[in-house]
Amino acid sequence: MNVNLTFVESPLACQDIQKHFGSIQVLNGITLTLLPGTVLGLIGRNGAGKSTLIRILLGLQQPDSGQSFVLGDRSLAMGDAVKSRLGYVPQQPDALGWMRVGDMLDFVGCLYPRWDREFVQQSLLRWQLPPSSPLSKLSPGERQRVAIIRALAVRPDLLVLDEPAAALDPVSRRDLLREIAVRAAESGTSVLFSTHIVSDLERVASHVAFLHEGKLLLHAPLDELGDTHARLTVPAEAKGTLAARVAGELSRRRRPDGSVSLVIARQSDAPWPLLAADPRIRLDHLGLEDLFIEVAG
Repeated sequence: MNVNLTFVESPLACQDIQKHFGSIQVLNGITLTLLPGTVLGLIGRNGAGKSTLIRILLGLQQPDSGQSFVLGDRSLAMGDAVKSRLGYVPQQPDALGWMRVGDMLDFVGCLYPRWDREFVQQSLLRWQLPPSSPLSKLSPGERQRVAIIRALAVRPDLLVLDEPAAALDPVSRRDLLREIAVRAAESGTSVLFSTHIVSDLERVASHVAFLHEGKLLLHAPLDELGDTHARLTVPAEAKGTLAARVAGELSRRRRPDGSVSLVIARQSDAPWPLLAADPRIRLDHLGLEDLFIEVAG
């Protein structure tokens, strides 16, 4: 397979990733590039394939076909130098559960040359996490907070978070999102985080990638979605004007009243489909939350 040089030079990238579990296709031809210094929100419903994609991107799982890269290394052959620049929070951070919080962080810190001990101490105090507590005795939210501290203390060039706020209370979620924004803005950290919580993504992401039923439906700057995506509502009496598929179509639904709702992406600089010029058809520009509900709801 020919590899685009851009993929190799990006902090995180993959090309034509395919993955099956038995007869079920979980990922279908995913090609994705994280631009340096950006915060990319990977959004999709539970079961859309987000965690599987992240594990493949980080070399924790092998795809059926395709390849991925982390900070210039192939994901499945990542060197120690690259690993030292990577912070990762899995969806269920259960590793080293037999250790105490402080001992685990001291042990892991010895493996990273840029380990920020002061940040660790301040974060444990701020989130009221006793260093003497065994990890196995912590609540899911507390274990997730410890995992976040561990990932951020690396002072990573690349930060990957898989549903990082799922078990956090609102205050902790706000602290995490603020930290992500600060790291990206001040340190140039490149961030990929997956979520199904649209409001979290809207607070910090510069770009969004929408994964649905194993396919990447879009990858775009967040602030351009309103200009580039719209919903066409075609009443029953105008359905005859519909083609089998409209250019840029992402989803199509038939409504109880006989009308059809289409979500479309604008193609390059071309105008919206001529269909939108029909006075019987309503065009509504879509923000991220509406887009998510229309396509994945």
